[in-house]
Amino acid sequence: MYPLKKGKYAKQAHVGLPQGTYEEEHGRKGFYGRSAHLYHAHPPTDWIRIEGAVRPHAIDCNKLQPADQKNPNGSPVAFLRNNEITMFVSRRTEPMPFYYRNADGDELYFVHRGKGVIETDWGPLNFEEGDYISIPRASTYRIIPETKDNFFLLIQSSGEFDPPDKGLLGQHALYDPAVLVTPEPSPKLDDNKEWEIRIKFRDQFSSIWYPFNPMDVVGWKGDLTVWKLNIREVRPIVSPRAHIAPSAHTSFVTPGATICSFVPRPVEEEPDALKVPFFHRNTDSDEFIFYHAGDFISRQDIKPGMVTLHPRGIHHGPHPKALAAQGKKKYTDEYAVMVDTVNPISVTPEGEAAEWKEYWKSWMEK
Repeated sequence: MYPLKKGKYAKQAHVGLPQGTYEEEHGRKGFYGRSAHLYHAHPPTDWIRIEGAVRPHAIDCNKLQPADQKNPNGSPVAFLRNNEITMFVSRRTEPMPFYYRNADGDELYFVHRGKGVIETDWGPLNFEEGDYISIPRASTYRIIPETKDNFFLLIQSSGEFDPPDKGLLGQHALYDPAVLVTPEPSPKLDDNKEWEIRIKFRDQFSSIWYPFNPMDVVGWKGDLTVWKLNIREVRPIVSPRAHIAPSAHTSFVTPGATICSFVPRPVEEEPDALKVPFFHRNTDSDEFIFYHAGDFISRQDIKPGMVTLHPRGIHHGPHPKALAAQGKKKYTDEYAVMVDTVNPISVTPEGEAAEWKEYWKSWMEK
């Protein structure tokens, strides 16, 4: 019986939309499941009022004030969370005067700004802007920034961050595993100093002190380690003839969430192909995007360091000016991190304090 076709419709998704229509993809399982394409006479985001919890959010993370920005002993600030995923921002300006161990979850750092070194059980790793750094649960590490104006997006997960299944594309698609960087041991055996390891467990801190530096690992082997990937190493999947769903840009998977990387790419060449993200209402996930750099093809009035959160059930898609201008660009110029969470995610009070409350109005024609 599939696919059924009724009324006015495009023969292929995202290509050759009937005149005067706006295409919506109503899909399941984050674009992996069954779907319908609905052809509306009006943009599904052409609302005049929203009441209740489905209101879309935009948070200016540049306004967040994590404790580690002014206090070396301080911590990052959480601004979004659910039972599996918590989003933090760290603005650390000084080296950690302690070593840190998170027993609550695995961590994925994204370096929005800054450079320096992260010391880990496996050895040190240099970091720079655009790096993803995957840190397994209960690893011991210490961040030593070389710059003062630092900005880290930190995603804590209940499980590990793994590469996606690349299927028919092969293991070298998206990013070749050979570009992943792992640390070399560099033990500190002669510092003769007392060190604290601060452990987070059930959102509370405990401390253990040693009369020596805990970075005393002289060698390691195995398939569990800290590793990093720079977003500039991501090679996007492109199609000259049809817009590809965001799921094709998956960089990591973790229990309860998928993490995608949006990087510069050529836009679709076919004249009647949609060139901006299509309208959709997430049915099985909430959609979070952190805007890292560039000119974002589907958004207006969104700047680097901001995030958007679109709850399931309410439409989102390109802003009106972005939709009208879609034919003018030959390439996208954007770097962004998208996280789709299986379970609903909530804004913390700290996140609410940095929120652009009128974001939902940004789809309304001025």
